[in-house]
Amino acid sequence: MIAQRKESGMNHRLEWPRVQHLLKLGMVGALMTLIGDMLLGYGVSDASLSGLERQFSTYLHLSDSTLFWSAFLGFIGIPLDALCYFAVYRIIKPYSEKCAHFYRSGILGILAFAGCGVHVPCLACVFFYNHMKAVSPDTAMSETVRFGLCFLLPGIVFFLVFWLVHQIAHVAAFAKGKTPFPRWCWIFCPAVGMAAVMLLKFLPESSIRNALTAAWISIGNLWMFTGLLILSRKAKAKMKTIE
Repeated sequence: MIAQRKESGMNHRLEWPRVQHLLKLGMVGALMTLIGDMLLGYGVSDASLSGLERQFSTYLHLSDSTLFWSAFLGFIGIPLDALCYFAVYRIIKPYSEKCAHFYRSGILGILAFAGCGVHVPCLACVFFYNHMKAVSPDTAMSETVRFGLCFLLPGIVFFLVFWLVHQIAHVAAFAKGKTPFPRWCWIFCPAVGMAAVMLLKFLPESSIRNALTAAWISIGNLWMFTGLLILSRKAKAKMKTIE
């Protein structure tokens, strides 16, 4: 029994160097995706249009090479971010197996669907629309919607389910004190950073505003990784080993 308790205590000790390394690597992934998203979003829409057609008009000036780099940076950066979420998983696990389990489920879903299931198909929709607009302006929007329903919508639905699980588990773990961080550190979740960025939508439209709001998810990730990394030294010093 004593040996079992000692083994359990060892398993509960956080590997802070590895956690901090993952947080730093996550910042790199978030910056990669940020650049790709801003490449996509930098521009202004045609105010004479409305709905999806107005939204897509923002991207008509983009070259194929720009779309490629936006897709490629997200293709690499998004899975890298998802893998680096395991820094937070490692932070939660010693304090709550249940929260850690839900958090890990969210990570696996994001890893499976966010990059290839959502980001790249989004860029494919823009590519499709831009080329359809050149050859068939009257049907470009309707055909793009059909394209998106077939190849983008399924990924978005599955991604959103796992993303919600991920965010709820994150907030619950931190707010309930299931980590070595102060409870108020629940604010360092991607959803908070994303919500703050979307407040820019209330500002007059400009290329930089659109670029930043297009990068809302990557900025949310950067917010989380940076905030937790800055506070990790303090959390490490105050951490109590679970035995």
